[in-house]
Amino acid sequence: MSEQGTRQSPSIDTEPVANSTISVKPTHRPLLSRFMRWEWLLVLLILLVILVFSRLSPYFLNTSNLFRTSSDFMEMGLMMLPMVFIIISGNIDLSVASMLGMTASFMGFLFIHGVNIWLAAGAALLLGATGGLLNGFLVARVRLPALVVTLGTYAFFRGIAYVLLGDQAARGYPSSFTFIGQGKVFGTPMPFSMVLFIVLAIVFGLVLHKTVFGRYLYSIGNNEDACLYSGVPVARVKIIIFTLSGLMAALAGIVMASRFGSTRPDIATGMELSVITATVLGGIDIFGGSGTMIGAVLSLVLIGLMRFGMGLMSIQGQVQSIAIGLLLVLSILIPHVARTISSGGLSMNRRNVATIGIAVAIAVVFVWFFFWSRAPVLLS
Repeated sequence: MSEQGTRQSPSIDTEPVANSTISVKPTHRPLLSRFMRWEWLLVLLILLVILVFSRLSPYFLNTSNLFRTSSDFMEMGLMMLPMVFIIISGNIDLSVASMLGMTASFMGFLFIHGVNIWLAAGAALLLGATGGLLNGFLVARVRLPALVVTLGTYAFFRGIAYVLLGDQAARGYPSSFTFIGQGKVFGTPMPFSMVLFIVLAIVFGLVLHKTVFGRYLYSIGNNEDACLYSGVPVARVKIIIFTLSGLMAALAGIVMASRFGSTRPDIATGMELSVITATVLGGIDIFGGSGTMIGAVLSLVLIGLMRFGMGLMSIQGQVQSIAIGLLLVLSILIPHVARTISSGGLSMNRRNVATIGIAVAIAVVFVWFFFWSRAPVLLS
């Protein structure tokens, strides 16, 4: 047997046998490393949030309240699903909220000029897919950086929304349309928009984790140049995911307009940062190549529960954003420490000590900030 044939891989155990064949026994991941995945940490954080806020407010675990507040985050969730694809591939889309505003305004513009609401909604979906296709073409074919392209279309799409509606609002949508954002399923407190999100999350999750297309996304995020030389249709994949992003932003615009019962050109302003925050908080590597759909969904649940609980405590929205921002920083630091521990490579060098120290300090600041922000409420 040649020298290359006898060299053992560090990830498998090999045992020579009498007939010169090799018996391969896969090594099993330690139990600790399985539970050090970021998804399990998100589950732990969700349970902790439920425990804390259920003790602070008797209304937190009210089923009707939880379902009612969940509808406020479904539009963000719908835009988050393709954002997972985009960030895993090593790109980013800053134009999703502006796309939502443009497509919702276009739908409202058509409706107030006499077009049937369902035809207007279909036209909005088509416009969203076209806008996403424009982003994808500029990124994949013209080879411009996704950050630059979507920053430009961020302003371009929002400007179109203002051109369409100006300072007026489109309203008067029929009840059959507003059911999308306000209706309940079969008389239960579960919003129809939540069912829509769950179904689409399952579809996107299966595509990401069970198809060749999903493997392409991870490969492109890890090494795009190697994918190009390996025959992976990189440009086509990028165009598809950006088109999906535009289509889902348009769908989110329809859901949001139906929930509000009206459309203004400034709808969803600033939501793109919330979408990216939820995606990265879910363990999706901002540099691409890793992450799971279940992690992104869990992060959406965590953010929704935190905002709902802080709202019950009468904590201002700006303060809530600071708390979410601190949690986002922790979401970047903690997985780094967890991966180091699970791999057995935690040595007390200066870098690891500094990383752990910063993570602990931010965690302490997060807890202190939360209770400090509640003090005016408790004293009033």
